[in-house]
Amino acid sequence: MAEKGSAQGSGSMDAKQENLTREQIELIRRREMAHWAKNSGKLRTKNIITGLVIGGVVLGIYGYSFFSVAQERFLDELEDEAKVARANYRKTSAN
Repeated sequence: MAEKGSAQGSGSMDAKQENLTREQIELIRRREMAHWAKNSGKLRTKNIITGLVIGGVVLGIYGYSFFSVAQERFLDELEDEAKVARANYRKTSAN
């Protein structure tokens, strides 16, 4: 039973587990290389797209924090409000 399952496996062979001839090992190696060559273009495209998306998110966060959350404008507005509040505050002898 176990021999039948290993012989009909998924089609991939492990050269270390079975006694294979050099020709069989070379054939397996060629098929693996053909498989990698066929799929490497798709993998490279996916990696490039992922890199561009991550880079876009990083640049978006940087741009948002650089232009939208400027500390100088925030502090200027607070100082202006404080000046108005001090001018409108009633003066007493304790101040």
